[in-house]
Order: sequence, then structure tokens, then C-alpha cells
Amino acid sequence: MEEREIRKEVTEVGRQLLKDGLVARTWGNVSARLDSQHFLITPSGLDYMQTKDEDLALYNPADKTWTGPHKPSSEKGIHAAAYDIFPEVNFVIHTHQSYASAIGLAGFDSLDISDEESKLLGGIALAEYGLPGTSKLKNAVTSAFKTGAHTVFMKHHGLVVTGADRQEAYKRAMLLEDICKRNCKAQGTENVLDDNTANKKDVILDEVRAKYPLADWVETQATISWSANNDKLFAQLDDMAQMIGKEIITVEPDPAEISVRFAQGYNALFVKGMGAIVYGMDEDDTEALGILVDKAAVSALQTKAYKVGGRLGWFDCKLMRFVYQQKYSKQKNG
Repeated sequence: MEEREIRKEVTEVGRQLLKDGLVARTWGNVSARLDSQHFLITPSGLDYMQTKDEDLALYNPADKTWTGPHKPSSEKGIHAAAYDIFPEVNFVIHTHQSYASAIGLAGFDSLDISDEESKLLGGIALAEYGLPGTSKLKNAVTSAFKTGAHTVFMKHHGLVVTGADRQEAYKRAMLLEDICKRNCKAQGTENVLDDNTANKKDVILDEVRAKYPLADWVETQATISWSANNDKLFAQLDDMAQMIGKEIITVEPDPAEISVRFAQGYNALFVKGMGAIVYGMDEDDTEALGILVDKAAVSALQTKAYKVGGRLGWFDCKLMRFVYQQKYSKQKNG
């Protein structure tokens, strides 16, 4: 394939990841091998829907140099490791998909997966945690690749898949999410609110939107189930720590209290027995927050069912939140 065709494939996959819910906002990254010395990779922090073919960074892992209008993704080292270890790999996708992220926290060792599914995935492995963009994370994923696995769970972070081409890599990501969804033991209650609760929810939202027009409900099985616990949900995944912070609290179904909490800096809240309510800087932000809250609830229910921990450290959460607010939240539109 010519370079222009490869560039187009990478940008198309980025947009497809958003549409299929495998990433939110600007998280994740996509790359494709160009030749024996270079690969093309999505830029750091740029909105996939706005990324043009010419925005991709051309990266040379041998001397760690790049060309292009934007910096390459901070996870370029992970992509470089994949291309170095697997000569047959020509495409790499890093996602933040919900159910695979949850299984990466609990249930990996007992994953119900057939031999045929494992073969289609190119083998699976779990990489230990490292902060995003660090050598610790790169080294952990590299070690996982060296086991021969082409599909790697990144603990507290997400997933990375490799493939001979775009089609194989994407099919692996989608297949794994189906496998992980059936393996999540605690997906929550039915996604149904009774008529009285649904009506109350609409009244609350109307009142909150008087002050926060972009506020919206998140009414998934997992959020409704977790909101009934009246518990704090502590960050277990990097993207929640970055965009929401170290915790999501549960409040009473009271529009005044919700508005006060939003004014205090919370951008996501569980509302007792009713799911969650979020608000962002713009509509895209609000949508991304909804995805993250649901994923956080799925993960928390999973770790609770397996009776394991998984809470990120306070300092790591604070650091990631600071970096996100000062850097990545401002790069979305280039």
C-alpha cells in the first residue's frame, strides 16, 4: 500500500473506535507500519473526528525522531515494541474498551475463552500497571508481547491489539469485547427505571439544566446498580482518574444538592437508585463522561464480585488529573 492509503486507514480506524465505543474523547491510539524503519501513528490528544490524514506523525523508533504537524502519541513506545517483536504485524490499536478494562482488573485468570477464540486473538496476556506514557508501562507491555500474545490487557488502563492488517487488529478488539462482556459476572440490574422514578429523573434534570445546560443522565445497568449501593467509587482506571478524578460520590436525588456538587468541581455523580448524572465543557465532553462513568461502574462491580482491590493510588490520580487538565483537555481540537 502507498503511504496515502495507509494514512487513510489509520484515521478511519480512529473514527470507528469512537463510533463503536472502544474509546472516549481522545484516548487510545492507532498506528500502521510504513516500512522497515517507520510507522505512522495518531497524534497526542487530538480528536479522532478532526484528525486528518496529514496530521499523523511519522515515527522512527531507531532514533526516536518524528515528522508531522503534531507530536506522536505518548504510547509510541508500545507500538514500536509490537513492530519490533512481531515482523508480521502491520497494524496496532490501543483501546479503552469497557469490558476488557474490567477483566484486566479482575477475572483474567479465570476467563472463559475457547481455544478457537484464543487463536483468533493471537494469544492473550496481562501487562502489569504503569502510568500512561512511562517506560514502566512500555516495559510491562513489551514483556507481555514477548510471550507471543498479540492481544494484551493493560491493567488499570485498557487494551492493545496487533494484527497483520487493519481488519485483523480491529476484529480482535471487537471479539475480545464480546468475550469479556460475557465474562463480567456483575453487569448490574436491568436498565429500567419504574415510571415514578423516571418521571422524577426528568424533573431533576430540568432543574439542574437551568444552571448546567449540558448536564445529562447515565442510565445503564451498571450505573443504576452501583448507585443503589450509596458508596463512593474510587478510580480504578486511568481515564477516570484523568477526566473525573480520584472518586465519584453518590448523592440524594435532589437537584439542589446536585447543583452544589457541580459548583464544587464534581463533573460526575451517582444519584441514589437512579444511575448517574454528568456534565462537561461541551457536548463531546459530556458524552465522554457518560462512557467513563458507565465503564467505572462496570469495573467496580467486577472487582467487588471477585472481592479484589484495584484502586489507583492517590498521588497517581492527582498527577494524572493535573496533567489532563493542563495538557490533554486543551489539545482536543488541535
